[in-house]
Amino acid sequence: MKYRRLGNSSLNVSEISLGSWLTYGGGVERQQAEACIHKAFDVGINFIDTANVYGRGAAESFLGEVLQGIDRKSYVLATKVYFPMSPTDQGLSAAQIYKQIDASLQRLRTDYVDLYQCHRYDVNTPLEETMEALTNVVQQGKVRYIGFSEWNPAQIQAALNMTNTEQFVSSQPQYSMLWRKPEAEVFPLCAANGISQIVWSPLAQGVLTGKYQPGQKPPSDSRAANSQMNAFMGDITSDRVLSAVQNLKPIAQSLNISMAQLALAWVLKDERVSSTIIGASRPEQVADNAAASNVKLNDDVLRKIDEVLAPALLHATAA
Repeated sequence: MKYRRLGNSSLNVSEISLGSWLTYGGGVERQQAEACIHKAFDVGINFIDTANVYGRGAAESFLGEVLQGIDRKSYVLATKVYFPMSPTDQGLSAAQIYKQIDASLQRLRTDYVDLYQCHRYDVNTPLEETMEALTNVVQQGKVRYIGFSEWNPAQIQAALNMTNTEQFVSSQPQYSMLWRKPEAEVFPLCAANGISQIVWSPLAQGVLTGKYQPGQKPPSDSRAANSQMNAFMGDITSDRVLSAVQNLKPIAQSLNISMAQLALAWVLKDERVSSTIIGASRPEQVADNAAASNVKLNDDVLRKIDEVLAPALLHATAA
């Protein structure tokens, strides 16, 4: 496993990180979920990403239990705030940030998180209020660094323009071979201001593994077949996309790597990406995905990938 610095922070994070959206505390059986966590540490993953809203706190509670007894300084722990935790608890107001960080820390059974991320931008709260509250939780020692997810360039710039507040060190966008939208504006703006990318859905929710065949029902043990986990898949399972993805298989085979490793190595080719988040349901997936950290794709391979996927790119459509 290789490691990269996370923006203008002191954190060194594994190129592959373990997420918990739709999986731990929800769609994956507990025994398997625990096995995934332990396998992650075994293969050198030191970065765990979660959010308060995942399973309405269940993912954080699961991690809080499983991480007990593991040296807290040996891993980087990230969580998020914004989405509704109840009909009256949502957003990035100062009151919510103070309430939700305490609740997250209690569920995670820790005194601090290394990274606290705004899960989305809150148009109903003044940015000044949000940034002041984030600065306060850092000064209180509950949070080491702050980040955001899926903010647009204008929102990012507005935060950068503020003075006397903590500065963001990370951005968490959706990014994959199929979804390249952040490359245009978000990546360069962040890179110029000491903000790294932590990528979510690098495998396009499993589509880039090649396991979904055009015109066929998804495998029974896959995310697409799981009613708890498939609600967000949409256009990425269209026959147009699935057919193009099948044409990546000869490229992966020629390199003697898995399709997942090909997709993850593609994301990691960009040095502006510090880590790419995987969502594994089996420990074997964790090990396979982690091996992508040592895969380097040459220009010829990257050109072939672009040719194969040209008919299927989703970056011009809504997320």
